Amino acid sequence: MKETLSTSEKENPKHRNALEEKYQHEEKEPLNPENIKSQESQLPEPSGWRLLVLPFTPREKTKGGILIAQESLEKLRIATNCGYVLKMGPLAYQDKDKYPTGPWCKIGEWVIFARYAGSRLPIEGGEVRILNDDEVLGTINDPESVLQHN
Repeated sequence: MKETLSTSEKENPKHRNALEEKYQHEEKEPLNPENIKSQESQLPEPSGWRLLVLPFTPREKTKGGILIAQESLEKLRIATNCGYVLKMGPLAYQDKDKYPTGPWCKIGEWVIFARYAGSRLPIEGGEVRILNDDEVLGTINDPESVLQHN
């Protein structure tokens, strides 16, 4: 007796490889300023002259749809030099002798800092950094405009 397969069984293979699953997997949103509010309870409060900064997280997929290897993404995350200011300590930019023109940045701005500056604190979904107020090198409008190189 000859067994016939329906057309749907012929078209849909039963095994899947990891690359297919990655393309069809619901894209997990990296931590960014919009969704960090859900993590508010686990964020530390910076003390003294320190700032709490959320490092910029590069996308897992390029605009053309090419997936970036996890190893490369991890190197980019560690070496990132842009971040979003989440909180400021009570003494940040208060020294009038050191900052005669006022604060170098404020909460809600994107800043540039040295590649390995600050202390890294892992939180669910990513990490935050605590920087000294004088480690901020400048402010930027769009972190994607600054090329992230290793």
